[in-house]
This record gives sequence, structure tokens and C-alpha cells, in this order.
Amino acid sequence: MFYNIGIVFLRVTLLGFVLTGLALPADVSFSKQVQPILEARCLKCHGEKMQMAKLDLRTREAALKGGEKGPSFVPNDPEQSSLYRKVAGLEKPLMPMDGKLSNAEIGILRDWIAQGAKWEGTIGDAAPQQDVSALEDMKLPAGARDFWSFRKPIKAAIPKTGEPEWDRHPVDAFLRKAMLDRGLKAAPLAGPATLVRRAYLDLTGLPPTPDQVRQYTADTSPDAWEKLIDRLLESPAYGERWGRHWLDVARYADSNGYEHDFDRPNAWRYRDYVIQSFNKDIPFNQFLEEQIAGDELEQVTNNTLIATGFLRSYAKVGFREKDNPQFRYDYLDDMIATVGRGILGLTVQCARCHNHKFDPIAQKDYYKLQASLWGYVEVDLPLVPEAEAKAYAAKVKEIEDNVKPLRAAIKELEEPYRAKLMVEKYRKWPEHIQKAVFTPEADRTPGQVLLANQIIRTTNVSSEEIDRNVPAAELDKKRALEARIKEFERARPKAIPVAFGITDGDYRFTPDWAGDEPAPGKGIKQEVTEGSFLCDGTTPYQAPPSYFLHHGDSNSRGSVMKPGFVSVIDDGTMPTAVPPANHRTSGRRLALAHWLSSPGNPLPARVMVNRIWHHHFGRGIVTTLDNFGKAGDAPTHPELLDWLAVEFVEHGWSVKHMHRLLMSSRAYRLSSEFGGGGNLNIDAANLYWWKFHPQRLEAEVVRDNILFASGSLNTKMLGPAVFPELSGEVLASMDKGIWRKQKDGPEVWRRSVYVYRKRGLPLPFFEVFDLPDQNITCARRTTSTVPTQALTLLNNEWVLNQARRMADRIATLAPSGPEAQLDLGYQIALSRLPTAEERRIGLEFLSTHTLADFAHVMLNLNEFVYLR
Repeated sequence: MFYNIGIVFLRVTLLGFVLTGLALPADVSFSKQVQPILEARCLKCHGEKMQMAKLDLRTREAALKGGEKGPSFVPNDPEQSSLYRKVAGLEKPLMPMDGKLSNAEIGILRDWIAQGAKWEGTIGDAAPQQDVSALEDMKLPAGARDFWSFRKPIKAAIPKTGEPEWDRHPVDAFLRKAMLDRGLKAAPLAGPATLVRRAYLDLTGLPPTPDQVRQYTADTSPDAWEKLIDRLLESPAYGERWGRHWLDVARYADSNGYEHDFDRPNAWRYRDYVIQSFNKDIPFNQFLEEQIAGDELEQVTNNTLIATGFLRSYAKVGFREKDNPQFRYDYLDDMIATVGRGILGLTVQCARCHNHKFDPIAQKDYYKLQASLWGYVEVDLPLVPEAEAKAYAAKVKEIEDNVKPLRAAIKELEEPYRAKLMVEKYRKWPEHIQKAVFTPEADRTPGQVLLANQIIRTTNVSSEEIDRNVPAAELDKKRALEARIKEFERARPKAIPVAFGITDGDYRFTPDWAGDEPAPGKGIKQEVTEGSFLCDGTTPYQAPPSYFLHHGDSNSRGSVMKPGFVSVIDDGTMPTAVPPANHRTSGRRLALAHWLSSPGNPLPARVMVNRIWHHHFGRGIVTTLDNFGKAGDAPTHPELLDWLAVEFVEHGWSVKHMHRLLMSSRAYRLSSEFGGGGNLNIDAANLYWWKFHPQRLEAEVVRDNILFASGSLNTKMLGPAVFPELSGEVLASMDKGIWRKQKDGPEVWRRSVYVYRKRGLPLPFFEVFDLPDQNITCARRTTSTVPTQALTLLNNEWVLNQARRMADRIATLAPSGPEAQLDLGYQIALSRLPTAEERRIGLEFLSTHTLADFAHVMLNLNEFVYLR
């Protein structure tokens, strides 16, 4: 016979008390033991002045009624009581917010609830209430602005080392001075073949052809290296390579993500905008302004409208924000995290619920930034003249007005069958899940809420399933309604090009878009009944109010917030709104963009030059590329970093100028194959760049290089994404959005920056080679070395096919025999000729294996997937 383990444990515990002579827990005194805990630790946020989550703990009745999350306790059952579970850390968030209770205090609350939660009267009359103004204001501590990254960068004097070959270049002088101070030897310069490959891979993401290697190594002019850099910076492939770096920061993808991983059909225009901006060397401050406020600039163009896709590139669910604005708060948090980490190098998002734990960033700073962005709404911005856009919109509205009641009729017809089929699907789950789903929403425990929402969100009934269960007569009605819809749809005009972007509006009046769903949960009552989604400009636009949220709780609103910036790096001279002449937007984002790109802001230039340095040298001067705060790493060469930041601004925020400056240094041209003697005892991690730091190529570059080696690379630029062929098993895992079935061939053999970025279904080849999380901003990709990478290059059918194509290419270009084929294979794959030992081994291999086997070996070499 089996017993419930909880009952057995209880019996054993009781027996223990009897056998040891210990007494059972004594009755807990509410007034002497419980009330002091509640008054000192709980009523600050759940008392007279503030009732976070709409929870009032001053009376038993109010506590039993509970707030947004349900009753605070269940008498006689502490395990089902959220009050006990949260203070005990069994349920998040841990309460109270200002510090954990002692074990004794937790035990008192547990025993009190277990004994029925007796309560005498009302508490809190003399309880210390939370000072709301103190929550909303944090004074900067003395010396806060003295931290290195909060100070304005200064262009220090370039040091002199006394070594002419190092003193010629400012970057070299700073680096060599640090080496000499530590007794470090410098590596010799790398050979010409290594350097030309390094430059090509670094700037274009593609290796040089054998002819390009020969052209460079034959050029004996003193400026051969500088001319090579200039040629590569003018290559269209440069924007594809360096645009990809920024797309990581922008968390760009072609689909929504989460459970509603729907397609974003026009997102690719933002990707193309980024590529073209790098190719044109758009000044970085202008690049930032276009992405934050491209619709508010004095000169609005199609490109600036497309640029606003930067802010809209967050992952999202398909539930309507106007029903459940908690999703909107999450999207805004993602925007603030991306602007903070990607542009400022600060983890501003950590101040959402409280003042930043490490940096002098107040919670109020977070909500000032949120107010600057608050008015945003998602829109598809027309890329045609206004008159044409209006005519198109009017015709579409006419069709939608005719179709809307027909769709409603279909929905009404389907609803009873959908509800029945949903219940049948729920019945297939285990009993505890069914109980959570079928328990009325108001009566669910916190655990049941999480469980039920997860099941409800991910359970769907398709129209096809309904059709199979609808009586014939009802199905005929549905078909007739669908036929009428098709008649109206035939008149729908050809779609005009649009930008996937944002502008200002009022999210509370957002129209229902295709794919929108009412979110599970109670939603909110509509706050206002008069207003419009977008402003027509006849009267100035007014942003809807945004509030300070105490502890980040959307139900605990504080003061109405005005837009603003991060206080510790803001001198107060920049306006917080620059309303445009057309009166259709607030100008808050434009003011934010001006502040981000202003010379007085100490961080954006530093962060960007550090990011450029990282991609060239394999590691940043500040290793934590997106955290220049106190929890981040200190710069190894602070004076050099500041010198570069000032140089960047002085040269018009030109990214290409920084490339030329860094790549023309001696440090960039050092060999990576240098033991350094005693260097390893002093600086084993090469923090001071006494040699070049080898870098494993990113996933996209590995794929591109395989296509390049096989001669299959399709260099067509820009435009909609391509869909490399996936196995049936992988496709079967997709239940939302798209992955078009394109056969493996030239159409999909384009550069990897054009591969469809589906958040819920990344290309497996990319995942193996450390594709970052596509849902959040990424400053620096991790690099792993795992067996699946070698196994993919060895066994993947696509790789094997490309190896065969590479063999055919070698055979065609070098028909004279194995020796010429061996040389050409090395030149194509590694940009050099084989060594004598490699030649011996290679010829021996070719005597017993096919040329395709040899090509496959070349694609599997460590040197093939590393920039050295």
C-alpha cells in the first residue's frame, strides 16, 4: 500500500515531537508577533499611501480579498498562501522588496497562517509608510560623475616610446608604451599572404581570390597596405559584413518570436538600410538619429522612415497591447535595454523596478527614458507620395469595411465548434493541468495562473479542424461567406511599398491588425474613449501619459513622467522634446536622438570605437562592450580609448575613418603565431596586444566562406530574405510564421546576412556556430568549441555538396594534375600555398582519395574557420 508522502512526513514529524518531548508550535500571537512584521515590512507598499498590485494588508478582509494576484493567504494552508510563499522565496518575486525576512519571521507567518490566520482589528495607523517622493527621486551621490566612463573623453598627448617603428602611429604609441611598462616583447609583422587574408575577412567577410593575393603581394609600393584597405572599404561586401555587426546590436529578425512567431514581411528593408548606411559611411551620429527618430527629422526620407525599424525590432507576442499593456511595458523595456546597452554601454534596464544596484542610475531615469519613447506605435510607413498612399488607404478601407462583418459572421459561426474542440484538446492534458485551465480565472492560485496561461496561449484550433467538425449546412454558410470575401478581395489594389517602423500615436486606439489576439487575462478597462490612433496634424499631437511605476508594478502608478535622460551623464542643457513642424509627433524621440549623438554625451563615441576595436582586434579595450558601468570591466588602455573617441567625433563620426586608422597601425599587422617568451608569464591573455589575437569566424562568415570556396556564392545584394533548405524534421517543429520551401541552389546561395532570421527556428548551421539569442541586443558573440561544429563540417549534406562543387572548380581551373590542384585548393581555402610538409601529405592523400575528399578536408581545417 502506498501513502501520500506529505501525510507520512506529517505523521513522522508529530511522532518526533511526542518521542522527544517537544511541544507542538505554540499559538502565534497576532498583535505581538505578526502585526509588527506586517507594519514594519509590508505596509510600506500595501498600506494607506500605496497599495502595490492593488493589495491592502491593513485588514483581514482586505488581505483575504487580495489584489491583482489573488488572496494573500489561505487560512490553515501556508503552502497555498502567496504571502508565505513569497517571503519564503518559494514564489517570485521575493518579498519584501527591501530585504529578506529572517527565518524566525518567516516561521511566524507560516505558523500563523497554519493556525487559521487569526486577526485583531485594523493595523497600520502608526505604521511607517513608504515616502513616495523618496521612491521617485534619487539624488546623485557625491562624486558619481567622477567614474571614468561618465567623464567627457579627453584627447591625451600621444606618448613617445623611442622606437621609431612604433612612434609613427598614435595607436601604436599608446599600445607600445603599455607593453614597455610591463616588459612585454612585440610579435614580428605577419607575412603578406596572412595580412591580405586578414584584411579581406575582416572588412568584407570573404577571403581574397588567388589573383587578389598575387596582386597585393606583387605591389611593392610603400602605400600598398593603405590602398588595399581603401579598395576593401569601397567594396559593397563591406556593408554586408559590418552591417551584420550592427544588426546583432539591433536584435534584428524577420519574425516576431515567442509563441506568435509571425512573419514580418517588410523587416528586411531595415536590414538593407543598415548595409547601405555602412557602405555610404553615413556619419554614426546621423545613423543613430535616423534610427531613433527618422520620422521626426527635418528632412524625412524613405530611408529615415525605414531606419525606425531599429526601435521596432523587439521580439513580441501577438496579443493586443491595448488589452494588456504589460506587454507594452516589456517592449519598452527592450527598447531601453537596446538603447542603453547598444548605444550608451549602460544597463539602464536594471533600474526598471528599483534604483540601479551598481551604477548611479535612478529608477526615475528609467521612466524618463520610457516617457521619451512612450508615444510610439507600430506602423507600416508608406514609401510612396502622400497622395498615392491616401488613395491606397481609402481603397483598402473600403474593402475592409465590406469584409469586416463577413469575417465576424464566420467567427460567430465557428466559435461554438472552436470552444468545443479547445475543451477536447485541454482534456488530453494531465489532471492537474486540466484543473488549472478549467478553474475560473479569479479563483486560480498563482501556480495555476502560470500553468493555465501557458496552455491557453499555446493551444489553437485551426479553421481546417473546425471545418471537419461543422455540419454540412453550416459549412455551406461558411463557404458562401468566404466566397463573398474573395469577391471583395479581388478589388484590393497592389500593395504599396512600406517601411516596418514606428511613429507617435496612442496605443490605446490601435486598430486590430491581422494576427492580433485578445490576450489571456482580464485586460484593462479602456482609460479614455475619445482619441485617435494617429494624429492628423490639425492640432498638435499630445503623447498619452506615462507614469513612474513603483517597483515596476503597472498597478502602482506614481507621478506622471516627463521625458528626460540619464542624469549622471546629462548636463541638463539639451531639450527633452523638439516638436516637429507637422505637429504629428511629440519630438521626444528626436530630442533623445540629439542627446545620444551630442558631443557632450561621453558614452556613444566611446562605445562605438570600442566596438570597432573589438571586431578588428578580437577583444575590446573595454571587454564588456555593452557595460561601461561599475560592474563592467575597466579599460586596459583608458587614454587610448578616449583618444579614439575624440578622434571619431573630430572626423565627423566616420566609421571608415576608424577602420583606416586602426588597420594602418603596426599592432593590427602583428603575427598571431608568436610565443613571446616571457610574455606568457606576464600577460597570457594577450590583454596588451603584443600579438594579433586570432578570431573564430562567425556562423554567417563560415557559411559564406564555404560558398566562396566552392565557387557557388551568389553575390546579389539586398531585397527579401532567402530560405535555405531545411529537413522535414526541422520544419515539422514550426507551428507559426513561415519558412518558405526553397530548394538548395543558386537562389539561396546568397550571403548569409540575407538568410531569413526566424526567431523560433534559426538556421541549424548558424546555431552550431554560436548564433546569438535573436531576441535581445548582442554586443559580443560567444565563441565555443564543441563537437557538433566538427561533426557538422564533416557530415552535413550541404557541406558535402559544396565540397564536391569545390572539387569540380579545382579540376576545371587546374586540369594539369594533383600538384596544381593541391596548390589551388590551398590558395582558394587558405589564401596561401602549402608548405613542403603539407604538399607531401596532400599528394599522398590525393593518391588514395578523390579530389572531393581533399576539398572536404580543406573546409574542415582549423585555419579555414579562423581569422589569423
